Amino acid sequence: MKFFLILHRWIICFSLMLFLQTSTVQQCNAFSIGDEREMGEQLLYQIRLAFPLLDDPDIFQYINDLGNEVLGVAGVQYFEYHFNIIHSDQFNAFAAPSGLIFFYSGLIEKMNHEDELVSVLAHEIGHVVSRHIAEGMDRSGKITLATSLLALASLALGVGALSQALLTGALASGQAANLYFSREAEEEADLLAYGWMKKMNRHPRGQEAMLNTMRRITRYTMGNNVPQYLLTHPHPSARLDYIQSLMAYEKKQLEALKKTDDFAFLRTKYRILSLTKDGRTLRNLYMSSLAKAEDTGVEHIMLQYALSQLDRMENNLDSSRERLRKVIQYFPKQPILLVDLGIVEMEAGGVTKALSLIEKAYKLDNNDMWATFQLARVWMSLGSHEKAEKYLQEVERRTPLYSKVYYQLGKLKAARGEPGEASYYLGKFYLYEGKFRLARHSLEAAFKKSDLRKEHREEIVQMGALMDRLEE
Repeated sequence: MKFFLILHRWIICFSLMLFLQTSTVQQCNAFSIGDEREMGEQLLYQIRLAFPLLDDPDIFQYINDLGNEVLGVAGVQYFEYHFNIIHSDQFNAFAAPSGLIFFYSGLIEKMNHEDELVSVLAHEIGHVVSRHIAEGMDRSGKITLATSLLALASLALGVGALSQALLTGALASGQAANLYFSREAEEEADLLAYGWMKKMNRHPRGQEAMLNTMRRITRYTMGNNVPQYLLTHPHPSARLDYIQSLMAYEKKQLEALKKTDDFAFLRTKYRILSLTKDGRTLRNLYMSSLAKAEDTGVEHIMLQYALSQLDRMENNLDSSRERLRKVIQYFPKQPILLVDLGIVEMEAGGVTKALSLIEKAYKLDNNDMWATFQLARVWMSLGSHEKAEKYLQEVERRTPLYSKVYYQLGKLKAARGEPGEASYYLGKFYLYEGKFRLARHSLEAAFKKSDLRKEHREEIVQMGALMDRLEE
């Protein structure tokens, strides 16, 4: 299985390399806002083709809410930002043109507190705000959007043969070297992040902790094993000294900042780990940590949550239910835990119990797209298509790049005897999963059906043009 996954990644990345090398994008000597938007659109789809994104509504909403919190104090922006988490063990994150910011699950795995994640989010936003990426692309007099995309793709892939294959083309134009941030750029982004964290009432110790982690990893890695993030974001020791000096100077001012609640971060982190890591290894790690954690502390109870997710993945639903009830007792005002328990009940066959729990969570927080999506799934299982469609359309509106919502809408339309609409939604699901051949087949089938809505016919034409551009 691992061999086929590696082979699949090679094929996708080789195709990505060919796409980028043969793209006929006009040369530019100054990297404009318009250029950034064009590159960002292309890069987002290419990343989705090359990597699995962790885009379940709860994970997507969490990382984007945090990003928007930073943007709330960062001032007016040129772009609409999008924050994504890539399923990869690499210690990496990067900001791409037009406000695209990507985190790797391997980076989040190394974090212990939400403020560490916010510090990296703010740092990456700092690079975009300061236009460090655009400036790097302006350093060469012979830049095209294609060669810039090639360099960015190499950074996204990280260290190794796949990355080096793309870097070969990028280095020929001198472009890749221009995307590695200077000490001055790093300090500027660090300073912006430091100031924004204070404005958000978050202690910069999260930034200090993250730089400490980076410095430790740098010291214990050698040669080609240095993580990509540390190659593109160099000088962690110097940057740590700089931040610690600021913290010492402002020590009294910083004492007024409150400690951040880590519930949402730990829940999201453990959800991500349950989706990306080997269950047996995780269980051993969690049980060892549980033995060391204080019985009444947040760390102890959130490890119970982590184990509940493993139990559910392994179909040990009684244990998962029992652990979740302990967590709910500790955090009675967190509706999302009712959704998690509702999922367990649904998988155990208790659809009525699941409906009661998830409806309660939705009433407490109707902006929670995880509750909304799961509520739609429950109504689908009960055969109430009209109610299910209402909630699925809400998820589609709020998280339009979430592929699974289109799969569920396709199932719903098929059950209601609407073959054109069913094929349309299935085609859209395949598009966002990066399966263009299947997407074209479904969309072509949809176009032939009389029940297909006019606006969906027009959108199919647009999606076909988009796939043509991406496959040129």
